[in-house]
Amino acid sequence: MAWTPDREALRDRVAVVAGATRGAGRGIAAALGEAGATVVCTGRSSATGVGTIRSDYDRAETIEETAELVTRLGGVGIAMQVDHLESDQVRRLADRVRDDHGHIDVLVNDIWGAEVLKGRPQEWNTPIWQHDLDRGLRILRLAIDTHLITSHHLLPLLIERPGGLLVEVTDGTTAFNADRYRISAFYDLAKVAVNRLAFSQGHELADHGAAAVAITPGWLRSEMMLDNFGVTEDNWRDALEPGLVEGYPSAPDGFDSSESPRYVGRAVAALAADPDRARWNQHSVTSADLAREYGFTDIDGSRPDSWATHR
Repeated sequence: MAWTPDREALRDRVAVVAGATRGAGRGIAAALGEAGATVVCTGRSSATGVGTIRSDYDRAETIEETAELVTRLGGVGIAMQVDHLESDQVRRLADRVRDDHGHIDVLVNDIWGAEVLKGRPQEWNTPIWQHDLDRGLRILRLAIDTHLITSHHLLPLLIERPGGLLVEVTDGTTAFNADRYRISAFYDLAKVAVNRLAFSQGHELADHGAAAVAITPGWLRSEMMLDNFGVTEDNWRDALEPGLVEGYPSAPDGFDSSESPRYVGRAVAALAADPDRARWNQHSVTSADLAREYGFTDIDGSRPDSWATHR
């Protein structure tokens, strides 16, 4: 029997997904919505907000689109334009969430924004002394400072009542990253640091009855990834056939085990709905790990695991 989401699993729960404009953040917000949650979707790209706050990507996706998707799937989506590098903006976000909802049940730190800065594959493995320093430091600011600022202002709302869940979204588990160099010294540090943030914040949250977990998706079919191969979520497998999508490269080996952003979203939703979620505190896991544990599937009914070959 095909798996289907429980539309009431997170009804009346309040979540904030920081970095919900696109990619994993949008997938997480959507999955929380399909479980009935109220989801505050934050990010820089807004259709109606202050135009001077722009994503480094300068793409068309907006937080309003994500909020509308949340509502369409059965939750309550709320869009709030926030630059998570700006402490005053995040503080105002916290004030508004406190005024409107009183607390947070789930906080997702998915802010990233450095996909372009990390460079194309041919630029990877550039030594730190040859790497553009400003780009490298910008990667760290977007990947680490944003998470620290967000947690500083929003975690007081998460510990208002026992049972809160903080999710740190990264690339690669603690175990995977421990003995593997990841793209550049800057990228490597960023992704290792986010895993460690889940560990350290989990230590601090435990006494308040809350938990922190680091989750990594596998090869993610984000909007940008699909654009790279000239496909959409509906026909992404066409990218596996050399020459089938005219004008675009075919996807390399491993893309057949890629996952939609909703998959990691369903991992977060499953954790949030688990009454015993504290058992995951300070852990570093993949979306596939949690799919095996909780039994959910990706939107096509599969359970992909692009990390499987590295076990």
